[in-house]
Amino acid sequence: MATVKHEVLSRNKDVSTVNSSHGALRSLAGTTNRHETVNGLNGKAQTRRKSLNDSLEGDIRDFLINESELHTYDDLTKVNPVTPTTVLKCLQARYSAKVFYTHAGCTLVALNPFQPIPNLYSLDVMREYHSAPQPQDFKPHIFIVAEEAYRNVQGQVEPMNQSLVVSGESGAGKTWTSRCLMKYYATVAASSQKCQHTVEKIEGRVLDSNPLMEAFGNACTLRNNNSSRFGKYIQLQLNSSQLLVGASVQTYLLEKTRVAFQAPNERNFHIFYQMMKGATEKQRLAWMLPLDLDFAWLPHPDKNLEEDCLQETVVAMVNLGIDEEKRAEIFKILAGLLQLGNVDFSPASEESQPCDLEENSKGFLQKTAVLLHVPVEELQMYLVVRTLRAGKQNVLKPCSQTECTIRRDCLAKVIYAQLFEWLVTFINNSMCADSSIWSNFIGLLDVYGFECFLLNNLEQLCINYANEKLQQHFVAHYLKAQQEEYVSEGLQWSFIRYQDNQACLDLIEGSPTSIFSLLNEECRLNRTSDAKQFRVRLEKELSGNANISWDKFSKEPHFTVAHYAGKVSYRIEGLMEKNKDPVPPELIHVLQKSQNAFLHGLFDESDHEGSGGSRGHNKVVTVVSKFKNSLENLMKILYSTNPHYTRCIKPNPDCRPLTFQKEEVITQLEACGIVETINISAAGFPIRISYGSFLQRYGLITNTLLITDEGPEMSDQSVLRSVVEDVLNVVLKKHTPSSTLSPADINNMVHCGRTKVFLTYALLEVLEDHRVRVRSQKAFCIQCAWRRYQCHCRNIRTQAATRIQAGVRSWLVREEVRKLHKAAAVIQHKWRHWRAHMDALAESELDNAEDLLEEEEAYVRPKLDTLLKERGSVQLSSIPEPVVVRGWPIGLAVASAPTITVSMTASGFQRVMSIMACLKIPFRQGEYKVKTNQFDQGVASIRAQPRGSIKMHLQRSPLLYANMHPVHKTEGVTGFNQILLEGT
Repeated sequence: MATVKHEVLSRNKDVSTVNSSHGALRSLAGTTNRHETVNGLNGKAQTRRKSLNDSLEGDIRDFLINESELHTYDDLTKVNPVTPTTVLKCLQARYSAKVFYTHAGCTLVALNPFQPIPNLYSLDVMREYHSAPQPQDFKPHIFIVAEEAYRNVQGQVEPMNQSLVVSGESGAGKTWTSRCLMKYYATVAASSQKCQHTVEKIEGRVLDSNPLMEAFGNACTLRNNNSSRFGKYIQLQLNSSQLLVGASVQTYLLEKTRVAFQAPNERNFHIFYQMMKGATEKQRLAWMLPLDLDFAWLPHPDKNLEEDCLQETVVAMVNLGIDEEKRAEIFKILAGLLQLGNVDFSPASEESQPCDLEENSKGFLQKTAVLLHVPVEELQMYLVVRTLRAGKQNVLKPCSQTECTIRRDCLAKVIYAQLFEWLVTFINNSMCADSSIWSNFIGLLDVYGFECFLLNNLEQLCINYANEKLQQHFVAHYLKAQQEEYVSEGLQWSFIRYQDNQACLDLIEGSPTSIFSLLNEECRLNRTSDAKQFRVRLEKELSGNANISWDKFSKEPHFTVAHYAGKVSYRIEGLMEKNKDPVPPELIHVLQKSQNAFLHGLFDESDHEGSGGSRGHNKVVTVVSKFKNSLENLMKILYSTNPHYTRCIKPNPDCRPLTFQKEEVITQLEACGIVETINISAAGFPIRISYGSFLQRYGLITNTLLITDEGPEMSDQSVLRSVVEDVLNVVLKKHTPSSTLSPADINNMVHCGRTKVFLTYALLEVLEDHRVRVRSQKAFCIQCAWRRYQCHCRNIRTQAATRIQAGVRSWLVREEVRKLHKAAAVIQHKWRHWRAHMDALAESELDNAEDLLEEEEAYVRPKLDTLLKERGSVQLSSIPEPVVVRGWPIGLAVASAPTITVSMTASGFQRVMSIMACLKIPFRQGEYKVKTNQFDQGVASIRAQPRGSIKMHLQRSPLLYANMHPVHKTEGVTGFNQILLEGT
């Protein structure tokens, strides 16, 4: 880690140094060189198209050492120094190596390969990024951004909602990226086993909503085969366990004019082509769509696209819960719109007469009325006649041929817009969760990219206005806010110049005078729109703004706006009519009379009350006003969430696979602010943490516990700063030798502001590594203490059990001894009784005892050798002389003289028991019996006394050394019982 940090420090040294006089952070080349580079960019922009390749090669040779390693830079901040040319070269090298994602500081850059890449978005890849402890260590991928937002939903200190903004021009891959993000969240947020059925149901509906909305809202344009013709903000709702429990969709500015008008080489919405190519014969009969019929609103029907799949759309509708009856009604309405597009009008013969239908158009109008279930007479009449209010009476006025065509187109647009709105509402009702169930959300914004065509009208103006707002949000969040925060925190910082598009936004939406305000004012006036007059008014009111210009030599009235991505010229002709978006009330009443319940429900009277029938100025709601209000609500959501930006880049304008055009890419890089983002991220401090949050996470490094009654936010910031500095000093001293870091190096890695601490990624990694080690040590201490406590408890339980066992065993021994004492008393009693009886018998035979004594005295016994007596090595049975055995074991004496009658003298119960044990006479078993000698020899007389006697002088009880005990036991006497026996 020290080596890695030293390398990072060395790189930071090259990027910026500390000014000794001012202490300001400056680049290696110095402030002068930086300003020269920034100022030089404007000069290079004029000649970039001529000498782009030469300048790139020269810059690469000057700034980079080894061009062969450029494709290994997974973050553009590692390219040093950061210039548009070096960034472009790095992206080109990675694109050639088929690496399409690259980090750019806090932004992800995605290059469109324009071809399927196998195993790049598979389920295994999703699980790999989701289960990784640090996904940032993996190669750059859209799943890294998704996982980071998913983990930040609950947050470490305070939960915060997340937003993923996918931006880029048309054809850059925004729709595909959004589709991958939805699939990722539907997969990882449904991986838990809790409420699996509900979660899988929501997951399926979220995924099925995507192809359905693409079929009704996407179309093939000049720049993209699957261009989103509406903006959408998808809100994925998560509960406290981070399970996907619901979702909602909010749409913006559907390009409904595409239903009735398609630019050259462009197509209508996908759903119409899906119906023409995927319908069965039975469906064609029901929809009145024969194969050999051409439709005016269906250009380029022979062009085959991947999106022309009706079956996929039908499956999505079924999964979302749209029943067969409603599906049939929806397709009939769409077929009726195609029939309506073939209705043409011929000029009237007289001005007072309404226009007539062309001969071949009557059949199409009839089919339209049948499919829409409306009266054909009323439909035809209100297409060619309009109603005027004259006092309290309604007057019918014939329409011109142009007005009839406009009314026909308005009818088609309003029907399609209502149908699209119903689909969005139905999708939300089928998968949106109750507010009490979900706690946080992840928002996914997929909005149209910047557009510039040969003919640009109100749709392009609104689309580019939305992109200007998103660019301002990006600038405010990542560039301007970062620099201003440095100043507010007291961090000395040399500013980087960046594009601020506030002047352009003031031109479009500013107050009191702007393009939108003048356009709305013109639409509220009850007069015929005049393009030239409106151009004159624009030039008069907005001439002071440098972002608007006019071509005085142009034949058609127009104005040119200098957007952040380039200049766009807008036609004024038709601008006011589109902004008014007039809906003839007579045609709405016709639709409300439809026998089709579904179509009738789309135009409920309460929803269209007073539409177009009033001349009151205050009731006119223009397209620009509605779009501005919805966009402001969207921006409020974005500013209240933590955003994650993904910049999609279109490598070439022709959508050719793996083709990289430098001019196309560098224009987008400069337009979307990627270069400015890299500069600030590389030279600044991308990590900003408040003191309270810092101590809550890293205070354990110095055993600091933050306890305040008012919370860390209200604590004394100076005290918190000193504690934070102590933590940083401990970490820096631990991980880096003091000799290798100068004060300038430390200032380049960390800065303590007034309320926050600013860090680089290198120091953040060091802090996290040190925190992990400290937590491991503390966890080890806790484990040791717990194991010691467990061992202590086990010892106490063991000692208690041992004492209980000893007490029980001693009690058992005492009980056994008591029983033995009782048994001994019985034996003694019986013995005394038997002795008394024997004595009585002996007294009765005293008269015969004298004769026996005389014979015994007359018998002379041989003398026994003294040595032989002592050693006892003779057979005692042959020696009549009584022998006193003193040193022999009593067992040996008895074994050597089985015929000797032994007379023993003992006193006390214990000695009697010892003698009996030594003689192996267990009185409780039947192997031996104690009998008198006279009975054993068959002499029932006192004269049969033993010829000798053995006297035993016992100093200790032989019970401790006997082979058998008085009571037969299978286990020996040990432990506490042995102590008790030794004391007897």
